[in-house]
Amino acid sequence: MKKKIIPVLTVLILIFIILLIVLVGRKVKEYMPSNEQQDLETYFGITSEDEIAMELNHNIIEEKAFRKGDEIYISYTYIHDELNDRFYWDTNENILLYTTASNTVKAFADSKEYYIGKKKTSKDYEIVLVDKEHVYVALDFVAEYTNLTYEQYAEPERVLLRTKWGTVKKAAVKKKTQLRIESNIKSNILCELSKGDILTKLEEKDGWAKAVTTDGMIGYVQSKRLEAETEEKEEHEFAEEIFEHQMRDYAINMAWHQVTVADANASISSVLQNTKGINVISPTWFYISDNDGNIANRASTDYVKYCHERDIEVWGLVSNFENREINITDILTHTSKRENLENQIIAAAIQFGLDGINIDFEELKADVGEGFIQFIRELSLKCDGNGLVLSVDNYVSSPYTKFYDREEQAVFADYVIVMAYDEHYSGSEEAGSVASIGFVKKGADDILEEGVPAEQVILGMPFFTRVWAEKPKEGNGDDVESASDDYVPYELSSEAYGMESAQRLMEVNGAEKTWLESAGQYYTEYVNNNITYKIWFEDVKSIEEKLKVMDGHAFAGAAFWKLGLEDSAVWDTILKYIN
Repeated sequence: MKKKIIPVLTVLILIFIILLIVLVGRKVKEYMPSNEQQDLETYFGITSEDEIAMELNHNIIEEKAFRKGDEIYISYTYIHDELNDRFYWDTNENILLYTTASNTVKAFADSKEYYIGKKKTSKDYEIVLVDKEHVYVALDFVAEYTNLTYEQYAEPERVLLRTKWGTVKKAAVKKKTQLRIESNIKSNILCELSKGDILTKLEEKDGWAKAVTTDGMIGYVQSKRLEAETEEKEEHEFAEEIFEHQMRDYAINMAWHQVTVADANASISSVLQNTKGINVISPTWFYISDNDGNIANRASTDYVKYCHERDIEVWGLVSNFENREINITDILTHTSKRENLENQIIAAAIQFGLDGINIDFEELKADVGEGFIQFIRELSLKCDGNGLVLSVDNYVSSPYTKFYDREEQAVFADYVIVMAYDEHYSGSEEAGSVASIGFVKKGADDILEEGVPAEQVILGMPFFTRVWAEKPKEGNGDDVESASDDYVPYELSSEAYGMESAQRLMEVNGAEKTWLESAGQYYTEYVNNNITYKIWFEDVKSIEEKLKVMDGHAFAGAAFWKLGLEDSAVWDTILKYIN
């Protein structure tokens, strides 16, 4: 019996030993670091021999560069969106533009030559490369105008871009170890680290530090393998441009004067006789007349002389909406047409002795946003060179007008005017105020949030109101229950009235007005011939509420649309806030 048991026990013991060895082996393997080397081309996302990997501020990005000769090229789209949005590419005429505080730099596709203002110069490399679908710009050229640095490394070829500096954490490697793809010892090895290697620590968690080597390898190293961290301040010297403005040392009291025919210029004396304190007038003299960027004008030197004799500056208004046949997108996105427009504006300003230009381009679409901003940049330099103030009219801020880029306007233009009215306009689907105080306050707050300095903001206010008419539809009420939820039982229309004419209309109809604190306006409503009329009044009191917003925000001043619609008493109130 014993002889039979012994072999069985022996076998069981052997099996146990084997199982123990297997388990121990697995456990040892579980804790043994991986020696697998990471393929670096895969790590950097390189898929072809032509691609150069890029890192931006210690982050590997999908965008790839490429080399031609000794020069690295990056796509214009990436440059504009991520590095420097002041570069402007004219897709129609294949011209790269960059506007500095003093000149417009102009480079042509596939050329080493470029212009700084009117001065022709060149590089030893092609500045812009173009194919059927893409535009690429030499990185060295971009770096001249951008607060960035870059370093190049090989195997695989990569470029490390920096646009941000500050205090960083550094740590030296204690002894030989590895930088891995992930924060565990089983992940692939990016590179070997030697004692004394200095890493930049990005973050630390669960015993692992995410770190960057000096040649741009971003991975994980065990925290225990690093010496105590130190903080270093990294700096990069770059001479940021100083943009100066032609600012007045007094508050702006500006009014627009609508001039639709040249003969109306003769009315300037009667238009001004009841005003007080105006120091800027903007007559609607100029408009784009054709698709080549030419302008038509109704200007008058006698008008300018009359205003100057009364210490009133004249900022001629240039509009884009009087000739509905023009294609403003086509004009502003062609450099030759845009420059023609700019030159014509400046020539007219010199011819008629103007003090400034007021740009009023309305109803623009998003696809012309870049061209519009480039127009403001270029025009500002020409205005500055001729002693002209440049102001730009703007809608109140909204998601669909972001492309007007009011912050960039303020860099180049002298004044940014917020037209804080047309809250409800002729095309509105419901009756309402032209400029309730809440609308005005929000417009004032938003322009500052967008980055426009208060000292450059002029707050636009209306001298007009709208008289709304709600005319019942025929058959209204016959089948009310079957009407849809969005059914409107009346036809809505409106007409613009001046302050005094709106007041008279109310009085003729025997109506009374009530002050609405929430609107900062008087309101009236009455019925005539079965039509309901509604008016949110602009008057001396409502204008004062808006002037308080201007004053409270420390804005540069106010502008009023338009002369002739005001109650003359309003000027005494305006003088209380703009003196």
